[in-house]
Amino acid sequence: MIYGCAWYPEHWPESHWAQDLKLMREARMNMVRIAEFAWSSIEPEEGRYELDWIERAIEAAAAEGFAVVLGTPSAAPPAWLTERYPDVFAVGPSGIRRKPGSRCAYAPASATYRRFGAAVAKAMAKRFGNHRSVIGWQIDNEYKSVSHDDDTRAQFQQWLARKYGSLAELNRRWCTVYWSQEFSAWTQIPLPVRTADTFPDEHYHPALQLEWKRFQSYLYRGFQAAQIDAIRAHADARQRVTHNFMGFFDLFDHYEVAADLDFVSWDSYVPLSRPDPFANGASHDLMRGLKRRNFWLMETQPGFVNWRPANNTLDPGEVRTLAWHAIGHGADAVAYWQWRSALNSQEQYHGTILAADGTPRPIYSELAALGAELEKIAPVLEGSDPQPSIGLLHSYDSRWALDIQRHNQAFDPLLQMVEWYRPLRELGHDVEIVHPDAALDAFQLIVAPSLHIVEPSMVVALHAFVARGGHLVLGPRTGVKDVDNALFPMRGPGPLGELSPARVVEFYVLDETIAIQGSAGCGRARIWADWLEPVSAGADVLLRYEQAGTWVDGKAAAITHTLGKGRVTLLGTWLDHATMLSLMRRVVGWSGLGAGSPCGEPPTGVEICRRVKGADEVWIAINHGREHHTLRFNEPMKDLLGGAQGAALGLGALSVLVLQRAATFAHQL
Repeated sequence: MIYGCAWYPEHWPESHWAQDLKLMREARMNMVRIAEFAWSSIEPEEGRYELDWIERAIEAAAAEGFAVVLGTPSAAPPAWLTERYPDVFAVGPSGIRRKPGSRCAYAPASATYRRFGAAVAKAMAKRFGNHRSVIGWQIDNEYKSVSHDDDTRAQFQQWLARKYGSLAELNRRWCTVYWSQEFSAWTQIPLPVRTADTFPDEHYHPALQLEWKRFQSYLYRGFQAAQIDAIRAHADARQRVTHNFMGFFDLFDHYEVAADLDFVSWDSYVPLSRPDPFANGASHDLMRGLKRRNFWLMETQPGFVNWRPANNTLDPGEVRTLAWHAIGHGADAVAYWQWRSALNSQEQYHGTILAADGTPRPIYSELAALGAELEKIAPVLEGSDPQPSIGLLHSYDSRWALDIQRHNQAFDPLLQMVEWYRPLRELGHDVEIVHPDAALDAFQLIVAPSLHIVEPSMVVALHAFVARGGHLVLGPRTGVKDVDNALFPMRGPGPLGELSPARVVEFYVLDETIAIQGSAGCGRARIWADWLEPVSAGADVLLRYEQAGTWVDGKAAAITHTLGKGRVTLLGTWLDHATMLSLMRRVVGWSGLGAGSPCGEPPTGVEICRRVKGADEVWIAINHGREHHTLRFNEPMKDLLGGAQGAALGLGALSVLVLQRAATFAHQL
């Protein structure tokens, strides 16, 4: 296990370094990330690199047994660069160019900025690409800048020209004859920008908006590749390259941008006053699903942040449970931001491990105890990973298309995904969030909350999945659009109709909830209602809308049928949580998955995560709640942290058990 923090030696005199590293080591940390915001210290003037201080910092860390991750510093350019080349700054929606004093303010399409970013990465790689203590590189930091400058617009138009080949093809596929929008020159294509001055009735074409989002993915993949290429030309193959993403942030397609990385990292912070284990767990599983392998938690908060309306501190035990939560979902590293704050500048009030005087904050003792646990458990976890039998399909194209035209503002595709994810986790099952084009062989059950845009490759893959005996569950607004964000000339679920037990007769927005009931439960339908009509003789209606004076009174809301060796279920609405849990319990049973954990359905507030290495299994039980629980297992288990064993083990509030079968130890003896 990698365990560490973000350390900024450039913020402090070198006389402080030894004490910093000593305290880190006493907390059982073994990794530091440095330099990702240090461009002005690395290149104080154009073409002159000062790298000796980094060498001394690496050597000081190595002397204490630390591995080092080097960050390329392109998220925060030095003042000499932006003064001499002001065009590197992004232009906002209103046409105003950004100014110095912030991070990630560059235009990702800028050739000038890419050139300087690659040059500083090259200089660092030539110096440290063979250093024994440098284990990896982080490219930039949290990509998030969008620019609306003239050069970016020209590149967007050129990108569209390459993609579509001709204006005639673009006009045909976009149906620009509507509202007389046909283009006769590539330069006529605008950027889909909304500002405070945008006219209220101004609408941007849905295909244009979707392609603009795809273009951001293209830009960031190219921006990133320039630095990766510069590093790989000079670095050892053992030094792996990553970037720290931001969970469900949707500026670009993370599957595409992650493709060129060796592994994925992300920065997990608590957006509300208290952690939401389901939203956070889904973020972990998305990050793991980007490359179908374990990830690093490159940043997380040691107590509190500085950007919420009220920046409360996590309670005793919550920082520890969040770390084990990440590990349970596939994290092979946990690192905190940050070690201690600079005495001035924008993030003075963000949580740190040391206070401004260089002594430990109260959270230090919890982090040190966590470090000791990780050191103890690392040999068991090494080489293990989650191996879920349930896949949740997630597509940025579908998310973007739904967000462009929600039709009901409450139809938030991210919220919908978490609402489908949550009951599966509550039932004790691990879930992998994957792209629809991912290999599906490992799954017995696939759920697709809203596969709004369907491509031919997805149809082939899902047919094959069901044919071999898999259970596919589709949600509302499935199969409505094609790759150009155009409507299919057929009723939903569109190209998946041959798999489906039903077709969508009509769809309706619900401004009020309506009762729903059937063999799968009873509760309330909300937000959206597809009127489903069975299309197969063996179709079983699971839920119907009740009488409410609406078009869907008495109509089917959820239908299932067996298809060859497999099964397909179509749900046409958003359900209240209790009914969704009831439906998913039935779905899991039909899929032949059995109990998801050695204690069956965990108690409320308890999550069970599994990691597997060969024939060995480890379960991490996390109590996110404030009540004590007793976990009852189908065979004796041993807690590797505390040593207790038996067929029933207590799990206190905000506490963790790391479990293996007790028989494993008896066999070893």
